[in-house]
Amino acid sequence: MESKRKNKDFNPYNCPVTHCMNKIGGTWKILVIYAISKKLNRFSKLQKALPLISKQMLVTQLRELEEDGILKRTVFAEVPPRVEYELTEQGLSLMPVINVMQEWGLKDLALNN
Repeated sequence: MESKRKNKDFNPYNCPVTHCMNKIGGTWKILVIYAISKKLNRFSKLQKALPLISKQMLVTQLRELEEDGILKRTVFAEVPPRVEYELTEQGLSLMPVINVMQEWGLKDLALNN
């Protein structure tokens, strides 16, 4: 299936920040990656952890992250079928960045409360 993301390959100046944002930008991707890093690796667990994301948006984000090599999707041949997500090596390499974002957010929240 061909990707329909508008900005996936938009990077006219070959900027590394633009490249990164094309992969993990948007409202939900960082939160999905963070949740999976905390062992919320099933679709239903992700829905509960991110109650404001629609089912279709979660499916889309998971597919894009898988397509970009950040997540690995494993289907277990059981009845009923079971699917689990895990971070790839590339996905795990994002965790230091996400942890710094978390630290910054905690400090900023403390300053503004």
